Amino acid sequence: MLHGAIGSSVQLEPLAELLTDTFKVNLLNFSGHGGKPVTEEIFSIEMFAKDVLYFIDKGRLEGINIYGYSMGGYVALYIARHYPGKINKIFTTATKFNWNEDTALKESKLLNPEIISEKIPKFAEQLSERHSPEDWRIVLNKTAEMMIGLGKNKTLKDEDFSHIENDVLVSVGDRDNMVTIEETIDVYRKLKKGRLLILPSTQHPIEKINAERLANEIKLFFN
Repeated sequence: MLHGAIGSSVQLEPLAELLTDTFKVNLLNFSGHGGKPVTEEIFSIEMFAKDVLYFIDKGRLEGINIYGYSMGGYVALYIARHYPGKINKIFTTATKFNWNEDTALKESKLLNPEIISEKIPKFAEQLSERHSPEDWRIVLNKTAEMMIGLGKNKTLKDEDFSHIENDVLVSVGDRDNMVTIEETIDVYRKLKKGRLLILPSTQHPIEKINAERLANEIKLFFN
């Protein structure tokens, strides 16, 4: 299970608990997230993919299924495209695919640490706790830089999706204010073995997604 940008594996624990009766569940934190050291290296999808590949090789977990929330889904699809055979089925939720300079600028502005500290202090506290002992402000700034980079040069081009051989289910909430149904459908249509799921009355944050409903969908797809 792969978490989203500025997130950590802790956010996926409630969903993971609902899956342990059916699967052996592995959680990991991407570099610089969840307290893992923040290095000088620029955040990128390629960097996070290497985290997953190292985790797979170290645990001899080749052929596993991956659930990816938001950015985690993008990382999983990147691995499927460029490292065929490493993973099996992929289930994504709330993954943004339509990156361009305008959307990247819009999303990156939401990651301003100073504004968050001033206007959403409770969220700032959550981020501080989530990434402790590392500085959450650095995590946000590096993530914003990554988004700007994606806007200028998407890591996954439109034609990449048609080269993915894996079974992939892309899901999105009908009330997601970051990811559109349209961009999700567009990728679904490009995938060779794609499936589509629209989650009703569902917003973007993982904490606001009906975990039991999502767990049931994951079980149906992976079994």
